[in-house]
Amino acid sequence: MPKPASPDAAAASALIDERIASLGGWRGETLAGLRAVIREADPGIVEEWKWNNPVWSRDGIVCTGESYKSAVKMTFPKGASLPDPAGLFNSSLEGNVRRAIDVREGDTIDKAALKALIRAAVTANQAARKKA
Repeated sequence: MPKPASPDAAAASALIDERIASLGGWRGETLAGLRAVIREADPGIVEEWKWNNPVWSRDGIVCTGESYKSAVKMTFPKGASLPDPAGLFNSSLEGNVRRAIDVREGDTIDKAALKALIRAAVTANQAARKKA
């Protein structure tokens, strides 16, 4: 059962709404679409606002959503340890821990694969939390 939204979560969601609106165009549409997939993947995910960017968490950070001139980037802090059979990760591949997905104008994302990746990130967070 998802936790009720806290005032901080409501404020973060409002900031994410503002970011999407301010981006407009393909970047706003892309961020809004990614956000919808994240929420569908796990309704228990909490929206946060950190480092002046949207952050989605559940038992730790699942991913962030950054926007740049030529891409909307989803960064998964523990991405290197996640299964990615569809090969969604296409950025930050050289590191030992994080991985990212750069979505450029005109790109389409395999929503089922992205949902699986998000669920794997939540599972990894929960497993790490149980060990602590």
